Amino acid sequence: MPRLALYALVVCALAVAAAVVSFVQGSFLGVIWVLLAGLSSNMAWYYIRRAKIEKQAAAQEA
Repeated sequence: MPRLALYALVVCALAVAAAVVSFVQGSFLGVIWVLLAGLSSNMAWYYIRRAKIEKQAAAQEA
């Protein structure tokens, strides 16, 4: 798994945890954390998919 994908997954997990804590405390700031979690999960999927495509292209060339 690419390093950037791992970083994005860590950010996603932390953002979800922050959203839960924020909503439990009664703050609507958790909405921002949910949006950040969505963005970072999309980034993770993008980097994973890009690495998979590059790996397949390298296998076809060899």
